[in-house]
Amino acid sequence: MILWLKAFHVTFVVTWFAGLFYLPRLFVYHAAATDTTSRERFVVMERRLNGIMSLGGGLAILFGTSMLVAQPAYLTLGWLRLKLVLVLLLIGYHYYCRVLMRELAEGRNTRSQRWFRLFNEVPAVLLIAIVILAVVKPVFG
Repeated sequence: MILWLKAFHVTFVVTWFAGLFYLPRLFVYHAAATDTTSRERFVVMERRLNGIMSLGGGLAILFGTSMLVAQPAYLTLGWLRLKLVLVLLLIGYHYYCRVLMRELAEGRNTRSQRWFRLFNEVPAVLLIAIVILAVVKPVFG
């Protein structure tokens, strides 16, 4: 059973990260848009992508939690506790994307394209750290 949970967890993590990588890239283009038609198009694209991304994230969390319920002893492992802290940061990033999406949709953006380009790198850094922890499983704490 745990392998089925893990398979679905990984599948939805991929879905979640696809959105976390692409939504901030849309923000870059949205911030650069100067005409109303383009801005309205980005609002629709961002909203739809956020829906898919949120579904992927929610299901990734559901299946990850299911694995912990099935194997609670894993919570004693330091690498997993650190991974869960990084996942919490990822959830915060996801939520902040939603805040930024609303600001852009309402025409209240105060950030530059450059800021959004840097913001777009955060999930890549978190992904690298999370994958290293999950695959290498370093012993500490």
